[in-house]
Amino acid sequence: MKILTVSDVESRYLWEYYQPGKLQGYDLVISCGDLDARYLSFLATFAAVPVLYVHGNHDASYQYIPPEGCECIEDTVVNIKGLRIAGLGGSVRYRPGPHQYTQKQMEKRARHLTGQIRRAGGVDILVTHAPPRGLGDTEDLPHQGFDAFLGLMDQYAPRYMLHGHVHLNYGAQMERVRHYGSTTIVNAFERQVVELEPAPEPERRRWFFFRRAY
Repeated sequence: MKILTVSDVESRYLWEYYQPGKLQGYDLVISCGDLDARYLSFLATFAAVPVLYVHGNHDASYQYIPPEGCECIEDTVVNIKGLRIAGLGGSVRYRPGPHQYTQKQMEKRARHLTGQIRRAGGVDILVTHAPPRGLGDTEDLPHQGFDAFLGLMDQYAPRYMLHGHVHLNYGAQMERVRHYGSTTIVNAFERQVVELEPAPEPERRRWFFFRRAY
């Protein structure tokens, strides 16, 4: 499965400079938040594949004009072509406004999600807006990660976790890909392509290959 992941900054390459064919060949689009609703609707139209999203802390406008043709996966687990995908959007609360949570509030959301994960038999991809605490976040309050995400990875070991929120141009130490146990953590800032290929029988395991979209 070929997945286009997007977050935080609309890709000018895909949107402003779009040409027919640029969005062909994808099986799924996943947004980690803080994107113009019109951009997600554009991707749903021209990629012609499912577009899943969670909210970023700047997505208050979705309440009035949600992305058309897209599916919100907040606090739920969905199955796309056998791939189990769970969503927990939002950032650490740092000011009044929607889609912001204290550490305890996110821990409660994560606990509620575990029932669905167990019924699904596990989770392959955890989609969030904020990163996990200590893995790709920063020390300033608005960009701190959530402890609850570490707990979910410890308990269910998703094959990988997608997040946004921390822009890769914030500093030279920002990394696109990190690892935590058996989970690969990917910062989906702007855009990133993830290719999922099944292993030959009888192992029935899957590997993820990452490359920058051009």
